Amino acid sequence: MSKKLVAYFSVSGVTAKVAQEIAAVEAADCFEIKPETPYTKADLDWTNKQSRSTLEMKDLNCRPAITGRVENMADYDVVFVGFPIWWGREPSAVDTFLTAYDFGGKKIIPFCTSGGSDIGKTCERIQSLLGENACVDTGKRLGGEISEADLKIWTEGLQL
Repeated sequence: MSKKLVAYFSVSGVTAKVAQEIAAVEAADCFEIKPETPYTKADLDWTNKQSRSTLEMKDLNCRPAITGRVENMADYDVVFVGFPIWWGREPSAVDTFLTAYDFGGKKIIPFCTSGGSDIGKTCERIQSLLGENACVDTGKRLGGEISEADLKIWTEGLQL
């Protein structure tokens, strides 16, 4: 039986809720990806071209500092990675997390939360960040409200 981790980044709590539901369904451990400097409402103002999140998302190499570390990452075979979609992709804080570990030989399953945007080419981008030794699944957009039964149907189809 594989050991599973659900790592997630959430500002509003929507992704956190879905991540915790996945962890319960999969009997997985949970890890919150937390920025060293929390985002303020002004930081998240997508209409401001100088807001922190706008500047971070424009720079594909941006890696904002995060707190905490998964000390036993080598123990996990499957890692679900959850995040809201920002500017059509995963937030830069998620990239910081992804580039901090060796995911070689692990199955990575991205999932996103969004009011309307799909996961798009995010999985391809994550694959390029992790390299060819990691196996990145196609990923899925999950709404803020998803039933336990629907989560089970999705995860059973992943062949973990």
